[in-house]
Amino acid sequence: MTTTSAGPVPAGAALADCTLLLRAEDDVAVATRDLQSGTVLSRSDGTPLTVTQSVPRGHKLAVRDVALGQPVHKYGQQIGRATVDIAVGDHVHSHNLGMGEVHQEYEFGTARTVPTAPDGPRPTFRGYRRADGRVGTRNYVAILTSVNCSASSAKLIADQFRGPVLEDYPHVDGVVALTHTSGCGMVPTSEGGQMLLRTLRGYANHPNVVGLLVLGLGCEMLQVDHLLDGLDLPADKIVRQLTIQETGGIRRTVRAGVEEITAMLPQIETLRREDCDVSELVLGLNCGGSDGYSGITANPALGHASDLLVAYGARSVLAETPEVFGAEHLLTRRAVSREVGQRLLDRIEWWRGYAEQGGGTLDNNPSPGNKAGGLTTILEKSLGAVAKGGSAELAAVYQYAEPISAPGFGFMDTPGYDPVSVTGLVAGGANVVVFTTGRGSVLGCKPSPSIKVATNTQMYLRMAEDMDLNAGRIVDGTATLEEVGQEIFDKILAVASGETTVSEELDLGQDEFIPWQLGTVT
Repeated sequence: MTTTSAGPVPAGAALADCTLLLRAEDDVAVATRDLQSGTVLSRSDGTPLTVTQSVPRGHKLAVRDVALGQPVHKYGQQIGRATVDIAVGDHVHSHNLGMGEVHQEYEFGTARTVPTAPDGPRPTFRGYRRADGRVGTRNYVAILTSVNCSASSAKLIADQFRGPVLEDYPHVDGVVALTHTSGCGMVPTSEGGQMLLRTLRGYANHPNVVGLLVLGLGCEMLQVDHLLDGLDLPADKIVRQLTIQETGGIRRTVRAGVEEITAMLPQIETLRREDCDVSELVLGLNCGGSDGYSGITANPALGHASDLLVAYGARSVLAETPEVFGAEHLLTRRAVSREVGQRLLDRIEWWRGYAEQGGGTLDNNPSPGNKAGGLTTILEKSLGAVAKGGSAELAAVYQYAEPISAPGFGFMDTPGYDPVSVTGLVAGGANVVVFTTGRGSVLGCKPSPSIKVATNTQMYLRMAEDMDLNAGRIVDGTATLEEVGQEIFDKILAVASGETTVSEELDLGQDEFIPWQLGTVT
């Protein structure tokens, strides 16, 4: 790969030393150094290419002429159409590239791949085996609120367990208040009501939650008792319930909640990690603050790690439906059946209508930060985003917060908004999350650990205290994609075994619990 050394690019420098051409048929290359207007680069055949407009690192440089209205290709796929004539050497971005009309040809199951596990012993990690056979990677006590009216009380209770209070309980990872803005003023049987219920139940039943205090006000539509109805909780999960009205107000409820959790701690402290097969992992794949390097470094490296997990029989799940729009045809080709592929297309179609109801379209993405990092259209962003899912066949498509049940690679329907998306994955059972970022997102997601992977070295060095791994070395030329993918895989096993992530060191992840809210508020 190329290097990203600092300083001006000398005249006559090799094009391949300053850019990445991802496919031979692409119309653009990605700059790996800041290219100033007027710089003359040398192609592999010795012919010159003059940079006509300054191109920031991570942005696109035209290596072919593209006429007005014609498609522009990157990753070997269309990322939009030229809105003016584009000449070789131009900076290709929002000023000359737009969405245009895109008509995908959908195939089902024509590109199925089953990853093969490497030779040698099967990997293991040190996890907490629960009574129902599932494995947790953390031991948390969760205060789960049925309604926003009990949110402040839940936080007051959780705050009593900050600092040195838990020093005598090293096998308790913390007490987390899972609060939200709904639970009343809604129709419980509606799509939005059922989605909230599914999310809360997913957290209540999560293998990383070993102690559970369900806290309500008392008069809300989503009652505490109903929240747990029908849940087959493992026998070793400690469950308590309180309502503020029956307990006698906030002060008495906080005191009662602290007493209940304090009584749980000695029992939780007796739990110990044991060797568990890698197949017990459920990996959530997510990205945020993407840039022009995301689809080149961190995302495909994570895809390599995802394929390794799938090869060993684990579960790995991609999400963010609006951010696979334009690349969904690549996923349907990997579907194990037409039915699975059609489920994905049905969700894409639902999102078209949902976006229109809100006065937008699915191509409103990327965000300003994405564009500053070099991404221009949602097609380009999506092609990079799906790389997180590797190459394994698509075994299942899940509703938001639906239990992740099928071994292998799956997809969950979530928004692209990071905390809402990750909340759905964790509710589905993800016991580890890997989060790639180019601009520098700092997400945590209690009760599951979040491993953050930087797409470029510049951001990693600037935010080293917030990143767990640097995938920018792939472009720097100091590591291969496969090497970084193996590092991510090894990091997943280490974190699942108890190694602390940077987001956990900063105690992040409580406020990022944000269930997807749909429907009428009455």
